[in-house]
Amino acid sequence: MILGQVIGTVVATSKHELLVGSKILVVQAVKPDGTPIEGEQLVAVDTVGAGTGEHVIVTTGSNASKACETEKAPVDAAIIGIIDEIDVN
Repeated sequence: MILGQVIGTVVATSKHELLVGSKILVVQAVKPDGTPIEGEQLVAVDTVGAGTGEHVIVTTGSNASKACETEKAPVDAAIIGIIDEIDVN
């Protein structure tokens, strides 16, 4: 899983039929302290209602498809959680 911050949205007037109605967001990967990881941005399907600026948990690969309403969706990254707090000792 990847820690990230939502930095933008994607508007796609035409997309795969299994993604119609899905919100697609741009996510910046971050370290646990919130520092951006340079060059690590993802496009991810939002499954939890995240918004711009929120810190999120992203899953990738086959698990991303499983997080969507249908496992057959052509998805490589999905937002599966909104982070309230991270405590690293």
